[in-house]
Amino acid sequence: MSERFDVIVLGAGSGGLSVAQHAARLGARVALFDPDALGGTCVNRGCVPKKAMWYAAQIADLHRLAADIGFETAPMRLDWTRFRQRRDSYIAGIRQRYATRLDTAGIEVIGEAACLVSADTVATATGMRASARHLVIASGARPRRLDIPGFELGMLSDDIFKLEAAPRHLAIVGGGYVAVEFACLMHALGCEVDLLVRGHLLAGFDSEVVDELAAQMQARGIRLLGETQVRAARGKPGTITLETGADTQLDGYDAVLWALGRVPNSDRIGLEEIGVARDENGHVLVDAWQNTSVPGVYAVGDVTDRRALTPVAVAAGRALAERLVSGHADAKFDDSVIPSVVFAEPPLGMAGLTEQQAHARYGAAVSVHSGRYTPLLSMVAGRSERSLVKIVCVGDERKVVGIHVLGPGSDELLQGFAVALQKGLYWRDLKAAIAIHPTASEELLLLH
Repeated sequence: MSERFDVIVLGAGSGGLSVAQHAARLGARVALFDPDALGGTCVNRGCVPKKAMWYAAQIADLHRLAADIGFETAPMRLDWTRFRQRRDSYIAGIRQRYATRLDTAGIEVIGEAACLVSADTVATATGMRASARHLVIASGARPRRLDIPGFELGMLSDDIFKLEAAPRHLAIVGGGYVAVEFACLMHALGCEVDLLVRGHLLAGFDSEVVDELAAQMQARGIRLLGETQVRAARGKPGTITLETGADTQLDGYDAVLWALGRVPNSDRIGLEEIGVARDENGHVLVDAWQNTSVPGVYAVGDVTDRRALTPVAVAAGRALAERLVSGHADAKFDDSVIPSVVFAEPPLGMAGLTEQQAHARYGAAVSVHSGRYTPLLSMVAGRSERSLVKIVCVGDERKVVGIHVLGPGSDELLQGFAVALQKGLYWRDLKAAIAIHPTASEELLLLH
């Protein structure tokens, strides 16, 4: 017998939770299916544990900076066991708070995977069936794997949080968010790191800013190997060799991290059977209102072809719930400006268009304002790393279409500028604003 709901959500990650909770607040009867831990990738194997490790890496670097500015310091070593316990305890608390809120909201949580059997009905392996007017796919994504010999010798991003100690020599294969972030934080925590990049580093970010980050990573001691394609791995954990060509190999690695992007969890859940369209990589195709090609079936989050960022999934889920439950036909999230940060060392942030994207769209109407500076604390410590700020404008009135920052504090200062950019920011607005001195954020107001 099929139980009837108003909304059924497949996936309890950021997007699925956003849809389910907001729909329930608006009065809908909601069922949420997921065999995994509440919170999905972000909470359990992504943003949250990664940021905890990044903080540990920041503390390690601040300890070294303290010595540079004159503090007496003793050798400092991270107790990985204690750190893992603290981090995992915090994450367990997040999951418990989710469970409490879902229960309070009256959302029925089913800890099983569900498969679509029609446009309004799902079923589980144990025989449970449920139906609803609206079905939302929010099944997320998983790390990409390579079909090469010895792939099992390395870790995926899911696995790196299980480390009990820092590897002595770590190879990271990839050039995106995960690869760059872990290269920086693991190096700060004491690893010798080689970053093996097949194509472009941080594709989609402004090339000038990425080049500066790459230079600083190498200056800190991270070995960056470009145009490198790994064809096989051999050996055993502790002594791994990577084959990168017919006669080329890299050896001496204690561990390898495969950071090759992510694959949408769109297979084996019945999408093909009911005709939900996907792209060549398996992403569910959606329009601006999160509609799929099948009426009554919607999708949000990393399973779609939209930007794979937690705030994007949350915003899309909230807007979808408004449309489905409250009847706001035009409810959709504004994706015109999506700020994002790479938690590297130093952090890199962007909002809006890169210089390259702006030139492709607006041609000769583009003007660029950029500057470099050494943060005050770095100067006091005698360090020479320089931060970079960059603003991309269009037209005679110089409307701001892109903001890019690299340096300490970039992750925090960008949010306010992103809000202004989304509301319609002009160069004259920045020049008329009063700066906070001395800060990193004022550098965006002092450009010429």
